[in-house]
Amino acid sequence: MVNPAHPRASADGSTVPPDAGDGATFADPAESFAVAALEAMPGLVAVVDMDADAPLDQWTVAWMNPAGLAMSGYDRADLTQGRVSDWMGLDAAAPARRALAERRPFTQHTTVRRRDGFLYPAEVSMTPLGPVGDGGVRWLLTARDMSEDVETTAGALARAGADQRARLGLSLVARVSDILADTASNAPLGDIAALLMRRVVGWAAFYVDGPTLHEVDDLGGEPQRTRDLRRIAQLSPDVEDPVRDLLLDSRMRTIDIDTAVDPEPGTVTAELIALVRAAHDGADVIATVLPVLGRQRVLGLLAVTHREADPWAEGARDDDRNPDALAGDVTTVLELVARRVGMAMDNSYLYDREHRLAETLQRAMLPEQAEISGLDVWTYYSPNAEHAQVGGDWYDVLQSAGQTVGLVIGDVVGHDVEAAASMGQLRSVVRAYSAEFGDPGTVLERVDRLIAGMRIPRSASLVYAALTPLGDGAWDIAYSRAGHLPPLLVRGGDVRSLDGAGGALIGFGNRPRQTAHERAEPGDVLVFYTDGLVERRNRTMRDGVEALTRVCAAIDTPDAAGVGEELLLRLAEAPEDDVAVVIVRVPDPVGDEPRSWVSPRQRRWQMPVDPQTISRSRHALLRACQAWGIEDTAAAELVVSELVANAVMHGWGRVDLRLEDTGDGLRIEVEDGNPAPPVTRERHSGRVGGFGLHIIDRLADWGWRPTPGGKAVWARLRPQHSGRVRPTS
Repeated sequence: MVNPAHPRASADGSTVPPDAGDGATFADPAESFAVAALEAMPGLVAVVDMDADAPLDQWTVAWMNPAGLAMSGYDRADLTQGRVSDWMGLDAAAPARRALAERRPFTQHTTVRRRDGFLYPAEVSMTPLGPVGDGGVRWLLTARDMSEDVETTAGALARAGADQRARLGLSLVARVSDILADTASNAPLGDIAALLMRRVVGWAAFYVDGPTLHEVDDLGGEPQRTRDLRRIAQLSPDVEDPVRDLLLDSRMRTIDIDTAVDPEPGTVTAELIALVRAAHDGADVIATVLPVLGRQRVLGLLAVTHREADPWAEGARDDDRNPDALAGDVTTVLELVARRVGMAMDNSYLYDREHRLAETLQRAMLPEQAEISGLDVWTYYSPNAEHAQVGGDWYDVLQSAGQTVGLVIGDVVGHDVEAAASMGQLRSVVRAYSAEFGDPGTVLERVDRLIAGMRIPRSASLVYAALTPLGDGAWDIAYSRAGHLPPLLVRGGDVRSLDGAGGALIGFGNRPRQTAHERAEPGDVLVFYTDGLVERRNRTMRDGVEALTRVCAAIDTPDAAGVGEELLLRLAEAPEDDVAVVIVRVPDPVGDEPRSWVSPRQRRWQMPVDPQTISRSRHALLRACQAWGIEDTAAAELVVSELVANAVMHGWGRVDLRLEDTGDGLRIEVEDGNPAPPVTRERHSGRVGGFGLHIIDRLADWGWRPTPGGKAVWARLRPQHSGRVRPTS
């Protein structure tokens, strides 16, 4: 039987519309199989007719399979009265129009509209079946729902995008780690903020809290003065301060700060808003703030503003901004960056604390040298920068009873706090026995016995010398050595090694110690040193001592500081160990008369923060000016006194005094441990102090600069105050 809804074949083999009547039979058994197959097709299958005189987008549906009816939502009666283009979405003005006109197959991706208005993507194909009617063409139309394919493709694209975002985020975090590990970078946090602005955000900056909130570019050391925010929060529990609360929290979370909203005055939030506004030229923005977490507390803040475009999208502009919240994956990257920076800052703070502890311990154990009557004494100590800024090298200058002066220099094995602690114990023992016994050999014997009982874990070497005036300007040198390098006695161009009275390291002496004697004449120089001055990886200890001997033989300067400066310039340019040096020069009233001394044109001294340092600095200045032929020193004495007095009153740690003869003036520099800049007070007759910088300003050009350990204030005397009088030779 012929189904009236099915097409049948004509006598010439072409397909014709189905008959309306029932009871007909198929002309060919194959037709029954083909129609049954079309009926069973899962996608939309339809036979459409296009009249010769009708527009190309007006077609008549002759037949459609059940799956197609279900996909379209129409029934056969509706379809035979409508136009295919109304629901099929074919673009008859595009390449499909040409294919229809040329009666050739084509395929097009389009959007199909169901009867209920639902749209879904589909792949539509049309194949001409042959002529029909008066000049018309019959077409086979198939359509496949591509919703699942689109969803699958969209999911794959989303996963690919997520993978790309993850790779970009990991590469950025890896780059941040590289910046933090780069020891040559002077501003790692500034570099990281610039990296974030190039890659993910519109603007970024790091802030830490001290006396106030301030921006930082480097990891730096832990702030010495910080506010007690927890105490402030307890005193003002009703004050809303979200940035302060973020600093007091120990969780990773983010907050958004709208700079257009006026905060509570005097809060940390108000400080941050002022900083963000200043960074954006006063414009109001919304900033996202993240904590920079250390191991146990928040060390700082990372503030960013947002981009308008997707920061991961290719071609996203760097200057786009967005007031909305950051995307989740960008926030994750920022959290990872903040954590990395926090760990790096925590490690830096930990190292800084250990450094300050070790150096404070070391400096506390070094002597606060006073002026020694009848001798010119210069001392110097520099820890190896590759270690914890502390070691076992030490020296001491002992003003014993009577006129005897004790000199000690030693070296405890190691470069750590334990070495410094052992050095402190040894120094105390030597001081105690030197006050009781005058003979150096006896002192070392008693030190041996006591150290063996104390079980100090580190071995040590030292030289102890006792200098006693002989009454004719000369001095008797009694000394004993415990495994230490022999000191040098320099007389004119002759250098002698005081290698007598040698013995084992301290604690290993099981036999009596010896004492050797030498005579130091006026003008003679004694050089005590540790191995850090002469030992290098590229030369033996013997070669280093020979180099020191050659340098000492060529020295021509009338002050101990000049001798020490010459040694440091020639031998300590790149020390690989701690360096301790003690220079003792016997003044020569005749030989030290003004003449053209060949000596370095700079000097340095290390002094304690003590009122006596002011007087000692003036004496040091006078000796340097004598060596350089500067006779009128009144202005220079005033300047150095004021600079050192300010360092003693307002600084801490150690005072470093440096002088340099520049040829057209005298440059004075004083460094202390206080990083705060010098402040010029307004002059007032009722105020005590505050006039020092005004005095300096009248006599010199001055300024200051930050240093790794604090600050340095410098002054260069103007030519009219340089006091230079060239002596005749």
